[in-house]
Amino acid sequence: MNSFGIVFRVTLFGESHGPAIGVIIDGCPPGITIKSDDFMADLRRRQSGSIGTTTRQEPDLPEILSGVLDGATTGAPVTLITRNSDKISSDYDEFKNVPRPGHADFVSRVKHSGFADMRGSGHFSGRITWGVVAAGVLAKKITGSADVSAKLISAGGSDDIEKAINEAIASNDTIGGIIECRVKNPPLALGEPFFYSFKSAVSHMIFSIPAIKGIEFGSGFASAAMKGSEHNDPFINSNGKTASNNSGGINGGITNGNEIIFRIVVKPTSSTGVEQKTFNFKTGEMTSLKVKGRHDTCIALRMPVIVEAATAIAMADLILIDRGIHGQRNV
Repeated sequence: MNSFGIVFRVTLFGESHGPAIGVIIDGCPPGITIKSDDFMADLRRRQSGSIGTTTRQEPDLPEILSGVLDGATTGAPVTLITRNSDKISSDYDEFKNVPRPGHADFVSRVKHSGFADMRGSGHFSGRITWGVVAAGVLAKKITGSADVSAKLISAGGSDDIEKAINEAIASNDTIGGIIECRVKNPPLALGEPFFYSFKSAVSHMIFSIPAIKGIEFGSGFASAAMKGSEHNDPFINSNGKTASNNSGGINGGITNGNEIIFRIVVKPTSSTGVEQKTFNFKTGEMTSLKVKGRHDTCIALRMPVIVEAATAIAMADLILIDRGIHGQRNV
């Protein structure tokens, strides 16, 4: 549904053009120091404003409604919201009858029997990831010394990201990208086999982000062409450090203490300005659609901080589960 996690449980709510969007974080341990300003650094990284992103400008200011008292979490669910203000809902009227190819317009209408809020793409909008980033700020306080960082390494199939963005803008089209995420100093032996391994939990969170098409850990798909003697990572000391890292820091779905490395694929934004032929569900005939309004040329530009937050959320949940099963471990 709209929730993720077993102990550290994150629930998203709201619609892109509704009064507000937000997140409820249940299972957050008490005593974590937090204030509204602590969220802003990551929330600003998710905002638009740079070339290739939407011109919609939201302040994204967080309001803490519950779970925090005198600057510290209380152990009760933490509820955060931000108000929506920059809305032009009329831009989306056409999509009720002519759903955008590649978007959730059609399936959301069928799924919710025609009652889905389609303004600004409603609950299917990338704007809803505000709550993921906000929850990630708290999650990072639980993951301790683990350093999670993500960056866009290519866009539109090119390492020259700026050039690819400018060419896409010039053609009034959109492009995707590849994001690499690394976790330095990860906890050792994190993950619960079989169905909630580290890879399973992280992949679940990553695929919950709109526009994600694939994920690979370590050598990823290239490992299919390798021999076992090439792919294996020999141990070189008693701490479990390995000479290579084709596993991406994970064995048997459990972290092995080496740097965690994975890459994800972000598809081109569905709302392209290039004219497309598609079906008009009202007239029953094919029609031309040229999407207007404010949309990202490359949504992947704003993804790194969301990927970091998603990873931290999965890690925080696994850490709290691990402590519940095994108690506090010092390895």
